[in-house]
Amino acid sequence: MKTAIITLSQKGLVLAEKLKETMSAADIFVHSDIVADSSIQTFDRVIALTDQIFTCYQGIIYIMPIGVVVRAIAPKTKSKLTDPAVVAIDVAGRFAISLLSGHEGKANDLTLDVANILDADPVISTTTEAEKIHIIGIGCRKNAKSSDIIEAIMQGVQDAKIDIEDVRLLASADIKSNEAGLLEASRKLNIPIRFISSDQIRNTRRDFKCHQFVQKKVNLPAVAEPAALLAGTRTKIVLPRTINNHVTVAIAKESCMWSE
Repeated sequence: MKTAIITLSQKGLVLAEKLKETMSAADIFVHSDIVADSSIQTFDRVIALTDQIFTCYQGIIYIMPIGVVVRAIAPKTKSKLTDPAVVAIDVAGRFAISLLSGHEGKANDLTLDVANILDADPVISTTTEAEKIHIIGIGCRKNAKSSDIIEAIMQGVQDAKIDIEDVRLLASADIKSNEAGLLEASRKLNIPIRFISSDQIRNTRRDFKCHQFVQKKVNLPAVAEPAALLAGTRTKIVLPRTINNHVTVAIAKESCMWSE
């Protein structure tokens, strides 16, 4: 996805540069008041820049207050089928918000990509996604096959007596973010994957079973259960850690306000 990253501040520029390290097809635009590398494009007004580039990119990431973003994009929006994916990030990098063209324009996918890179919380309000309340945490050996991972997931879904269509996210530890089989399984199942930082897993106070083997291998107390718990909101384990073909799966359920 050809993406523009726009920021007003020096702190925002740090986040923008971190995003660009992973997102090769991204251009950074920084406000002219900020001292930046000569290769980075500058602008004076967010609204004017948005007017100029809105139809030139498939995705636009704004690192600034959401009110500024709304005022900038409002006059340009036409259709969820043609508008670019728009994601807003606070300058502290705490939240990545899917703001425009969430499903059709793949802003939800872009939001998760940003969240994984910055270790931010993804905020996705699309109804079809919000109604899905299960998260599958996954731990696997290096170079695990996608077929083995999918088999373990489907067995876990069967054991938990839930439908795969009710799964909102797959989740794992950040040390698995480049695991080809895991990424392929996510694509084949058409379920996005969230990677939780190792520090967050080590420091969380959430209750899950620790495993000495995992601690010895990857310096984490566990992967599947904490990843499932930490990838969502108000989560609880509904399928404890199970192993199939050397793939570990745990399933958590989110407690939504309307279901409580």
